[in-house]
Amino acid sequence: MSQAIVVFNAGSSSLKFSLFPADLGAPWLHGQIDGLQGKPRLRAHTPDGAEVLKHDWPQGRALSHDEALAFLLKAIEPFLKGHTLCAVGHRIVHGGGRFSEPVKLDDAVLAELDALVPLAPLHQPHNLSPVRALQRVAPGLPQVGCFDTAFHAGCPPLHQRFALPRELHDAGVRRYGFHGLSYEYIASRLPQVDARAAQGRTVVMHLGNGASMCALQGGRSVASSMGFTALDGLMMGTRCGSLDAGVLLWLMDERGLDARGIEHLLYSESGLLGVSGESPDMRTLLASERAEAKEAVDLYVHRITRELGAMAAVLGGLDAVVFTAGIGERAAPVREAVCRQAAWLGLALDEAVNREAPPLPDGEQLRISAAGSAVAAWVVPTDEERMIARHTRRLVLG
Repeated sequence: MSQAIVVFNAGSSSLKFSLFPADLGAPWLHGQIDGLQGKPRLRAHTPDGAEVLKHDWPQGRALSHDEALAFLLKAIEPFLKGHTLCAVGHRIVHGGGRFSEPVKLDDAVLAELDALVPLAPLHQPHNLSPVRALQRVAPGLPQVGCFDTAFHAGCPPLHQRFALPRELHDAGVRRYGFHGLSYEYIASRLPQVDARAAQGRTVVMHLGNGASMCALQGGRSVASSMGFTALDGLMMGTRCGSLDAGVLLWLMDERGLDARGIEHLLYSESGLLGVSGESPDMRTLLASERAEAKEAVDLYVHRITRELGAMAAVLGGLDAVVFTAGIGERAAPVREAVCRQAAWLGLALDEAVNREAPPLPDGEQLRISAAGSAVAAWVVPTDEERMIARHTRRLVLG
C-alpha cells in the first residue's frame, strides 16, 4: 500500500497542516485549525483552491492540541486515497547549537528541545506541543523535527558572535538566524530559476508577518538579519526588529516594565502595528490614507534597505535578490520601493512587470528586474511545508 506524509506547523492558537503523497507530488490537502483558544475553526483546500474541509466549534470552546490533532487525523482519512500515513514532519523554530539537521523525535530529543524554550519562548512550546500530543494520540507514528535555525548553522563563526563575554557565547548567546526552512527551499529552487544567482551572491527577503533576510553565497547561508531570537533585524507585523539595548534599560527604569511586559511590547505591540496604530497587515496599510500608515510602510522599506546594504557588503557585491513569503510575493508597492532604493547596487526594476504580477503558484517564479539590470530581482513563492516533507521522507523512508 502506498504511503503519505503529513506536515504540521503549530502556533499558540493555530495548527497548520499539509498532506503529501510520499512521492512528494502536489499536496492533496492544505489547511489549518485556528482560534484554538476561543473559537476554533477548520478550513482546508485542495491545490486548485477548492474548500473541501470546513468545521466550526462553538464560540468559547477551547481546543487543546491533543483534541485538534485527534480531530484532524480522522478528518484527513478520506483524503488519503487508500494510502497509509507513514510519518509526520514538524516545523520547530529553535534547534540551538545542537541540532543542525532534521532529526527523528523521541523523548530524549524532546528533552533537549525543551531546554531551548528560553531562547524562543513564544514559539518553541507550541511547536513541541503537537509532537507530544501525537505520541499520545498515535503512538508509534514516526515524527521528524525540522528546525528554522539549521540552515544557518554553517554561517562563519565570526558572524555568529555578539561582542559579549566568551562565557555568554559558550552558554548559547549567539546569532542563530531563523526562517531557515524557507531559505533552504528557495536555495533549492535557485538552480532552476537563475544559475548565476544560485552560484553567486544572492539576498533572499522572507517578508511576512515575521520578516528576515538571508545572504546566500553559492546557495549557502553566510548571514541572517535575525539573531539570538526572532525579534532581531527587520521591522515586522507586530515585532520591533533591531533595537538599541539601552531602550530596554529605559523601559525598566522609567516605565517599570518587567521581562514579561517588555516581551509583550516587543513581540506583540510593535512593528507595523505599533508605528501605524492601525494594523499589522501590510494590505490594510497600503490601502490606508492615514499618515501613520504611510510612515509604517516607509519605515518597513527603510529597514530592508539598510539590511540589504549590509548584506551586499558581507557578500562583497550582489548578483540577485529574491522576494518571498506573503508580503514579498504579493505586495508590489513594497517590492517597487525596495528595488528603487537598491538602484545604487545596479538593480533596475521593470515597473510594469512588477506592478502587474499575479499571485504565483508554487513552483513558479517571476523576474521583475529590467532587461540589462546588473542585479536580477525575482519573486519566488516559498514552500516550507514541502521542505519539511522532503526531510521527513528522507529520514523515515530513505
